[in-house]
Amino acid sequence: MTDINRRKLVKAIGAAASLGPFAIGSSFAQAHKGDIVIGASQPITGVFSFAGAAMNNGLNDFVQWKNTTGGVLGHKLRYVSEDSGFKLDQGVAIFKKIMAAEKPSFFYGDSTQWATAVAQDAIASNSIMTSSTSLASVVANPVKMPQHVVPGPTYPRLHEILMEYIARTSRGAASKPRIAYVYSDTEFGLDGIPGGKARAEKLGLPIVAEIVTKQSGIDVTTEVAKLRRAKPDIVIFQGYILAPMPEFVRQLREAGLNPQIMGTAWGLDKPAYDALGALGVRLTGVSPYRYGHETDSLMINAMRDYLAKARPEVKHISPFYISAWLSGMIFAEVAERCIKANKPLQLPHMKSALESMTSWDTGGITGLLADLSGHQIPVGRMYSYEPDKKTMEPASGWIKV
Repeated sequence: MTDINRRKLVKAIGAAASLGPFAIGSSFAQAHKGDIVIGASQPITGVFSFAGAAMNNGLNDFVQWKNTTGGVLGHKLRYVSEDSGFKLDQGVAIFKKIMAAEKPSFFYGDSTQWATAVAQDAIASNSIMTSSTSLASVVANPVKMPQHVVPGPTYPRLHEILMEYIARTSRGAASKPRIAYVYSDTEFGLDGIPGGKARAEKLGLPIVAEIVTKQSGIDVTTEVAKLRRAKPDIVIFQGYILAPMPEFVRQLREAGLNPQIMGTAWGLDKPAYDALGALGVRLTGVSPYRYGHETDSLMINAMRDYLAKARPEVKHISPFYISAWLSGMIFAEVAERCIKANKPLQLPHMKSALESMTSWDTGGITGLLADLSGHQIPVGRMYSYEPDKKTMEPASGWIKV
């Protein structure tokens, strides 16, 4: 190619691109043909299996449900998953295997570590968009992780929402509530704390104690002694699904303390609110999604209807199921926008499609229209345990940060 012809081609592409991310026509690209494949590495067995089975079912069930409604503009979705056992090397191997054999356009993984481990291969392939159950801030980065989308707010955003709620509900009080943080020494525990502390400082909320523990198998006696000295009004747990939260509460009660117990996301599921409810605790916290028993979401109603027919043994829709279903919805919407624009399912087009979803309707899974331009959905809602109903019920409107 001569320099003149090369310059003409570059100029033509630049002019077309300036019209918008979907402006280049079919002379440059061909829309997708055949099935749209979603691959997954799911922790169906292992230490995270209680969530992994729900995530696998959530994504699989979305695919089946979506296909009954015509798929994506007539293209069927096809779901291919294998069990990672929540082992990083196994999860990465599954990604490479399915990528080679099935040529998926989308892939769902089991952790922050998985998402970062496959990132460079995913970007280099130029043909895949990924998601996972992780709400870590490191994977919600449109520049460094252009292929990844977080199906909710990141942990820092969750803690900012939590602090906003505490500030709003304590207005007019004689003094600001004293807050203690208790979190695990994992990314799940650590990631959101700086964001929460920064928002607390901005709002004038005092953090009077900060305790870091292992995620499980710990004696909390020493930590409870620290809390006894700090005398918090609120204890925020982060990085735990259940244990050691009930033991903290028991020992705090024995020490004569009865602080309000708060948390976020995965720490607000049925195992936690049932166990704490049995101790008389009204767990309160910020959730990225409506709960599975709520009836004012068309999409959650659709989940319940589907489960009643396909999995009648399922009586509780976990947030892990909802999160994976929502990831499937995001994948399908990205594919639809690319196909409508006559674009192949390649990373630059999929990224542009994702970032064009600035007022996207999740079917009520999130209470506000979703803005995915930052590769996350930065909204949440406060919920509180209702002992009469034995469910988490709304304690606020939807809060965007």
